[in-house]
Amino acid sequence: MPRYGVLTSGGDAPGMNAAIRSVIRCGIDRGFEMYGIYRGYEGLLEGDIKRMYGEDVADIMQRGGTILKTARSQEFTTDEGLDKAVNIIETFDLDGLVVIGGDGSLHGALALANRGIAVVGLPGTIDNDLGYTDFTIGFDTAVNTVIRGISSIRDTSSSHERTTIIQVMGRGCGDIALYSAVAGGAERVLIPEIPVDIDDVCKKIIIDANNGKTHSIIVVAEGAEIKGPELVEVIKSRTMKESRMVVLSYLQRGGSPTLRDRLLATRCGARAIEVLANYTGPKAIGEIGGQIIGVDLEEALRQKREVDLDLYNLVEVLSK
Repeated sequence: MPRYGVLTSGGDAPGMNAAIRSVIRCGIDRGFEMYGIYRGYEGLLEGDIKRMYGEDVADIMQRGGTILKTARSQEFTTDEGLDKAVNIIETFDLDGLVVIGGDGSLHGALALANRGIAVVGLPGTIDNDLGYTDFTIGFDTAVNTVIRGISSIRDTSSSHERTTIIQVMGRGCGDIALYSAVAGGAERVLIPEIPVDIDDVCKKIIIDANNGKTHSIIVVAEGAEIKGPELVEVIKSRTMKESRMVVLSYLQRGGSPTLRDRLLATRCGARAIEVLANYTGPKAIGEIGGQIIGVDLEEALRQKREVDLDLYNLVEVLSK
């Protein structure tokens, strides 16, 4: 009977539990023995592995985080660590792994594949920074969390007639900031992919105020060219308007996953088992145009995410 393991690695993302549930139950339905690997690659190196049954993943789909826990492992990034990981996989007689995580986690999966381990990667990250898939597991929930935050902050921003900078996650990819700015009705969005024109930002605040708009919301990705605290001070000094910053931080990672994330995670998990059952090489599972696809893992990791310029420009148009 084939035996497969599943692990979650890197930052947690809403929908990871739905993916775990789908992988375990679809695997069992195929006649596989399924194993959970706790605490990501670190747990793999320590042999923190347990056989899982259908009842072990009951009532988890609606929960945020990951029941398998997650951790980052420096040792795994070394040749010695990879050798140890392969030995552990062979000791537990596992025929392959399903890895749920972001770019770093999938690069780890590719490293194992290059050492002869059958692997399938699922895109579990709120950042939406994997270029081979339209959306990643956890992104939709994170954006909805930010939108709720914008709505609440807008009330007090309007009451006090101030500019509020809302800093969200996104070091290299500004999708959380961009999508939430459009859906949240922000006046400006600052993202890592596009240089910041601070003069233009301040000019818009002054013009909006002269036109009767008493407050502004600016959404800033943490990886943007100008950081939130610096932006607050620049706006204060150049516009003479009160300005405050709100950092949503890890609030974006938590919460019950949305319908979209539950469906994406469940469908990707099911496809992962299909790929393992008919294995022809390492694959990354994702979604393109609403269809669940499997892409060569190495090729998937070479694809870079392009910023949606139409969406970016729409923020300016809609804020007039």
